[in-house]
Amino acid sequence: MLILAALSAIIAPFLFLVLLRMSAVKGMFFSAIIVILLALTVWGVGGEVIIASILQGTHKALTILLILFGAIVLLDTLRNTGAVSRINKGFRSISGDMRVQVVIVAFLFGSLIEGAAGFGTPAAVTGPLMVALGFTPMAAAALALIADSSAVSFGAVGTPVQVGLSNIPGANLSFYQDVGVKITMIDLMGATFIPFVLVFILTFFFGKKKGWSNALSYLPWTLLVGATYSLSALLYASLFGHEFVSILASLTGLIVATVTAKNGVLLPKGEWKDALEGGFEEEKDQSNMGLLRAWSPYVVVVLLLLITRIIPQVKQFTLNVFDLSWENILGYEQISSGWQVLYSPGTVLIIAALLAVVIQRKSFNNFTTAAAKSLGSIKSAGLALLFTLALVQVFTNSGLNGEDLLSMPQYIAQSLAGAFGPMWIFVAPFLGELGAFITGSATVSTLTFSPVQYSIANQTGLNTDVVLAVQVIGAAAGNMICVHNVVAATAVVGLTGKEGDIIRKTLGPAILYGVLAGIGGFILLNIL
Repeated sequence: MLILAALSAIIAPFLFLVLLRMSAVKGMFFSAIIVILLALTVWGVGGEVIIASILQGTHKALTILLILFGAIVLLDTLRNTGAVSRINKGFRSISGDMRVQVVIVAFLFGSLIEGAAGFGTPAAVTGPLMVALGFTPMAAAALALIADSSAVSFGAVGTPVQVGLSNIPGANLSFYQDVGVKITMIDLMGATFIPFVLVFILTFFFGKKKGWSNALSYLPWTLLVGATYSLSALLYASLFGHEFVSILASLTGLIVATVTAKNGVLLPKGEWKDALEGGFEEEKDQSNMGLLRAWSPYVVVVLLLLITRIIPQVKQFTLNVFDLSWENILGYEQISSGWQVLYSPGTVLIIAALLAVVIQRKSFNNFTTAAAKSLGSIKSAGLALLFTLALVQVFTNSGLNGEDLLSMPQYIAQSLAGAFGPMWIFVAPFLGELGAFITGSATVSTLTFSPVQYSIANQTGLNTDVVLAVQVIGAAAGNMICVHNVVAATAVVGLTGKEGDIIRKTLGPAILYGVLAGIGGFILLNIL
């Protein structure tokens, strides 16, 4: 009974969203009710802890909505100024083939945003850009989520590694670098194949003619781009540590992908556009706006994110000024929610939208119109996030019970460990995915499960660094299917209510990534 109660946080969302195809608002409402009732009756969690967890979830939902609003208002502002049309013209000048565009926009540009921001920002930025290029909203949302995976291991300037593994005994910068190098070694397969997976999903599920041929013809080029990303990530992790891996590897990949695509290297002749949305017509760029000026707001985003995270004085200022964090909710020291407003990627995105009208010399009305439209776009997403995070926080805080039980996530992990023993390396990435699916964060997944993974590795005689590296990769892969990322991705492309359909598209790649991580970890264990 205990294991079923603990697994309810996974089973219920899967049942309601994926099998019954409910919207996230309805599905997560029913899921939250089930988990809360089981926490009260089976797990012995007190009513005050439940209320504190719901308040914590509500507060966290507001922090995510700020990011979501920032991503939408930036894109809508750039649509109004004509910058999106100019940016898309720039993408088309590299290649009009949608298979090239999905790799460059979703995987490489998304990885750059992930390396600077994290927190689900990439899918919220790249999804609408792909819609503007002619991708269907469903394709744009699903592909943006799948693409935002490899870079997540080091996203937000190394946060998943440095914060996620911070509660491991003896954790220090040398330890983070060692694990970071092992992550890139294990991820050589997963990261190398992600560009091909994106092209396959695009052509097989969204193309007019189903089949392998349109994807297989792009296998050499996608492997070149994927290998460039994964091998350069290994190099940068070895040379510079864990903080700038995603940023530097994605920039390296962008250079190689752009040069090879423009010159047709390893690419078949002809442009594939069979996944264009019905009735889509390319916008005619009538403005004289230069490409650099059109891209400047995104340059501002990356620079501001880096400045606020790298320069100590600026970081301290943004962390401490306008801090709306809520500590010790209802007196529980373990139940808190951080919200440093100036440090939030959402605030950076809003600032970039404001600067866009100045840099691009347009009327301020372009921003105000976009802001009003964006507020309307996030209403349904707000409700879905509220119910999702209520479930997440009750699940996470279930260790505060009167039965001396482990928390639900720890109970699941310990039960699985007893069943698999030395073969744990193949299961470890899926525990990371599980954590990300429920909590919505690769960092929180690793923070929650890394002590469990460390303990299991010691009990089974496995190399602890390798097991922890596989946990981080699994948590990154879980980014594809975590409910609140899916809610955000659907909201920005106008598909609120279709979250279950998106998860059905992203579930297969997430499982595949977990399998590749397990195989990579097994190989590395036998090398060491």
